[in-house]
Amino acid sequence: MACFQFFRNSSYNSRLRAHHNLHEEMESSNPDEKILSYNDVVLRRSDLDILSGPDFLNDRIIEFYLSYLSSSLDSSDVLLVPPSISYWIMSCSSMSNLKEFVEPLNLSSKRLILFPVNDNEDVSLAEGGTHWSLLAFERQTNMFIHHDSNAPGNRLPAFRLYNAVRNYISDSGSESKAKYTECSDCPRQENGYDCGLYVTAIARVICLWHSNGHNIANGKNFLWFSDLKEKVTPSLVSEMRNEILELIKTLMAKKK
Repeated sequence: MACFQFFRNSSYNSRLRAHHNLHEEMESSNPDEKILSYNDVVLRRSDLDILSGPDFLNDRIIEFYLSYLSSSLDSSDVLLVPPSISYWIMSCSSMSNLKEFVEPLNLSSKRLILFPVNDNEDVSLAEGGTHWSLLAFERQTNMFIHHDSNAPGNRLPAFRLYNAVRNYISDSGSESKAKYTECSDCPRQENGYDCGLYVTAIARVICLWHSNGHNIANGKNFLWFSDLKEKVTPSLVSEMRNEILELIKTLMAKKK
């Protein structure tokens, strides 16, 4: 027993030293340095600073977490759209360019699609905007549901995004009249900077709802609304900041 305890503690201390060294390295390095490549997402040290404090999440962090969620799903009928692509679709003024861009996404083959929404009105301003929300399409109900933790802040950009993609939901166009609705009982943020965290938390709940087969056909709860009430609370959302930070650190350590 004593020998086993010693080796266990040695392993634990080694891991602790590794995380401590990683923390020191993060603190002293160039904020623009690339620290992690995950799927198609490249994170920089400045992204960790955002997660370490009460700051507005940028599109890279949201894209990273949605990419992580997507990798954990055992389903090809779910699409989590990166924030930059959602924004481009919403802002595109050319119908021909929009068609060429949207069609490869194969929206008509997806049962669930999640679009992050940002209120940036200046397409020339990188990482602009002051608010994030989430627009979800669910095929069985043929509905787009907008989840805004500070409603009605993003209602106009969300509706603009809906108008841009609704005609691509079905190959035949029969679902081109998919309805748009606001989630009237969406969990509410209690400050001015956690909207991005609410997007990640809501996206996770919706993906779990879908993975567990809680759909209209099997008579379960109507969509994911009751799950949101239970699992997206201010305290749980605030914990997600550190959860995402620790996830990034773990992935960084694995790549060393």
